Amino acid sequence: MKEIKTLELQMTELKEAKEKLAKIEEKYDGSKMDVAEKARTIKALEKRIKELEKDLTLNKTLAKIKRIWWAKIGQSITDQWPSIQTIYEQLELINIAQFEVQRAKESLGNMPEEANRMIHFLNTHNKEQLAALSINSRIDTISTVKRVLTLKGFVQTLERKCQEMQIEINDFRMRFAALQSRGLPNLVNSSGNLLSHEQYANRVNNFGSNHITASSSTSEETGPPSGQHLYDKLENLFYIQHEINCLFDVQPNFYRYTEADESLIKIQRHQLPTQNWW
Repeated sequence: MKEIKTLELQMTELKEAKEKLAKIEEKYDGSKMDVAEKARTIKALEKRIKELEKDLTLNKTLAKIKRIWWAKIGQSITDQWPSIQTIYEQLELINIAQFEVQRAKESLGNMPEEANRMIHFLNTHNKEQLAALSINSRIDTISTVKRVLTLKGFVQTLERKCQEMQIEINDFRMRFAALQSRGLPNLVNSSGNLLSHEQYANRVNNFGSNHITASSSTSEETGPPSGQHLYDKLENLFYIQHEINCLFDVQPNFYRYTEADESLIKIQRHQLPTQNWW
């Protein structure tokens, strides 16, 4: 309320100063005011008019509101940071998993097809027929062959869990890209690694300060701004803060991560039958 009353007084003073300046200029020719006195009076009025017009642009008030809103944006980021970290941990796991999946597939080659044919063979021949082929234990042989199919199952499970995590990651990236297009700084460093929370908070603070300074120094409007003008100046900050709060429909967790990590460990530890055994 205090700022509104101050604004109203400034607008009244500006109106009165302009009217006084107009009257001086209109009546000068018929007055006894000397040139020097007129010049001083006009110069003082023009200076005061410029000061009032500058104040009425609400630059100081806008800068204050922007500082408050950038602080709110920083707090929203802090609130979402654990979820952002979860997303990047999932991304790191996916990168490792993709390497291990490719390595496992290369090791498997066409073994799964051969394994299925061998299991079919073992289950369709009797004990004497198998003994003639030096196969003394059907069960032990099938168990060894099934290591191939077990590894294939681990690979499929890991790929499925990674795909589920990737959906969450892609959704997050799309939403954050929209925020970046509105001016929010990038989350990662030059190497593509997630910044620490402190580093990113500093990046946002610096960006916000620079944004406020640049906006104040480039403002050329004079006179009281309209409501639409104020909205246009602040709408982007409202959008950024709101969308940060809506980055995740459901907060990401480590359930899929843990399941994928378990499959990854199983793949890394799994032993296939040797080539000599085949």
